[in-house]
Amino acid sequence: MKITDINGKVSLSNGVKMPYLGLGVYKSKDGEEVKNAINYAFDAGYRLIDTASFYDNEEGVGEAIKNSSIHREELFITTKVWNDDQGYENTLKAFEVSRQKLNLDYIDLYLIHWPVPDVLEETWQALEKLYKDGKVKAIGVCNCLQHQLETIKKSGSIMPMVLQNEFHPKLVQQELIDYCKKENIQYQAWSPLMRGRILENETIAKIAEKHDKSIAQVIIRWDLQKGVLTIPKSVHQKRIIDNANVFDFDLTVEEIETIDALHNDERTGAHPDHFMEHFAKKS
Repeated sequence: MKITDINGKVSLSNGVKMPYLGLGVYKSKDGEEVKNAINYAFDAGYRLIDTASFYDNEEGVGEAIKNSSIHREELFITTKVWNDDQGYENTLKAFEVSRQKLNLDYIDLYLIHWPVPDVLEETWQALEKLYKDGKVKAIGVCNCLQHQLETIKKSGSIMPMVLQNEFHPKLVQQELIDYCKKENIQYQAWSPLMRGRILENETIAKIAEKHDKSIAQVIIRWDLQKGVLTIPKSVHQKRIIDNANVFDFDLTVEEIETIDALHNDERTGAHPDHFMEHFAKKS
């Protein structure tokens, strides 16, 4: 992945161009908070916004897009089908609800939020239909391991174009990244800053000091140099601007390996094989 500036994009397996840096809006409140965050991001040069039906802020995202002077084709909007809405017909209905809330003619990327057992194949078939019907430009999955991707490969006619997983210095999963490269699936990070838990790490702090950058900026740069697209979440203007200020320095191979070595399988979210129990406990 050739890293240029905030306008940089990668080509997905179907040729669609996807920005490698975007704004995540998980836990951004619908209404003014999410709209302001998106406005800050647009002003800073971001063009990718990542939401989901589960985030309950698609309407605010849609309003921010509508009120923006940026042409629709310059934007890249991602949303996702939630666990309770999966299955073939339910997914098609859920997509239409999201599309209407976002007030868009098409969605750039539609993702399965979690790989719900027993309905993963038919949910994927619904995404394939949406893609073939031209309602989405690209389709993919979140929170999957290799065996779930293999299930889709065997049962579907299109491989996911994007895999969005939890990814940060404590959860690298290099073998999964390598598998995705082999299968031409673009890897994307959610929770790249580990929900703030990584921002006092002494190892990364030393690297950041050398480059006169923050720990967050070093991690975002590390994502990109590893070929991983990234969507750091913030509602604060300064942080949104700072998170994009990562195009004027390079990490050395040694620095990337030092950050890689922090991997210890630590997650901030659920494990892809046990998320049903995780969400059952929360409800």
